[in-house]
Amino acid sequence: MDISIGPELGDFLRSRRARIQPEEVGLPGHGRRRVPGLRREEVAQLAGVSVDYYIRLEQGRGPSVSDAVLDAIGRVLRLDDTEQEYLRAVARPTTRRPSATRGTPAGGHAPQKVRPGLRLLLDTIDKAPAFVLGRRMDVLAWNALGDALVGFSQMAPKDRNMPRQVFLNPRAHELYPDWPAVAAETVAHLRLDAGNHPQDGQLATLVGELSLGSEDFRRLWADHQVKEKTYGAKRMTHPVVGELTMPYETLTVTGEPDQMLVVYPPEPGSQTEERLKLLASWAATPAV
Repeated sequence: MDISIGPELGDFLRSRRARIQPEEVGLPGHGRRRVPGLRREEVAQLAGVSVDYYIRLEQGRGPSVSDAVLDAIGRVLRLDDTEQEYLRAVARPTTRRPSATRGTPAGGHAPQKVRPGLRLLLDTIDKAPAFVLGRRMDVLAWNALGDALVGFSQMAPKDRNMPRQVFLNPRAHELYPDWPAVAAETVAHLRLDAGNHPQDGQLATLVGELSLGSEDFRRLWADHQVKEKTYGAKRMTHPVVGELTMPYETLTVTGEPDQMLVVYPPEPGSQTEERLKLLASWAATPAV
C-alpha cells in the first residue's frame, strides 16, 4: 500500500472534494457529473488558483505551495484543524518530522523507549487503566489495570499495536461493542501518523499487513479520514467484569512528541468504577 507523498496528497484532496456538494459552496448542482462532489476546476476557481496549478498539486508534482494557497484550498474543502494540518504535512514532505526519533536510524527500526520517569508515573495510576502509545500506535508501556483490561503482557511484542488488535484480533468485536466507531477512529489516527512520517518502512509494512488481513481496514484506509486521538469515551466488554464505559484522555508526552499517555479515568460513583475495582482485585489475586 503506497503512502508516498504524491499518491497520498492526491488521494486526500480527491476524497475531500468528493464529499462537498456544489450547492454547499454556491455553485449550481444540476447537470450530469462523472464524479461525486466538486470538480477540480471548481476547487481551483473557489480557491483562487489556476486549474493547471491545482491539477499539478493534486497529482503531487506541483511546486512548493504557500500557506495562503493551502488555507484557501482547506476553506473550500471545509477541512477541520486536524485535516488542515495533515494537508500541510503531505503537501510539504521536506518540512515534515523525520521518521526516526533521537538515536534511531532513518528507517525507524530501533525500538521506541519509554523513559523511566514515565513508567513510574504509570505505576502511580492505580484507579484507571493507562498506557503509552508510540509511533504506529504501538503500545510501549502500561499500568497494572491497563494490563488487566487488555492483556498487553500476554501478547507477543509485535501484537502490542492498537490497529493489529482492532483489525486482526478475532476478539476485537467482543471487546469493543461499538467496534465500527473504534475501527474508524483507529485508522484515522494511523493515517495522521502516516502523513507525518512518510518514509517509515515499518508503517508501510503494517499498512500492508492490515490491508491483506482486513477488508474493513482497506475500506477505511481508502477513505482518507484523519483524526487526532484526544479525548472521548469508549465502551469495552471484559470477560470477567462485563461492560465498561470508559472516558479517556490523551496527553502528548513532553520531550517525546511521538508518544502519548492514554488514561481511562472512570466516572466517580459509576458502575464502571466499581467494576474496575473488581478487576483490579481479580488481577491481584494469585492463580491457584
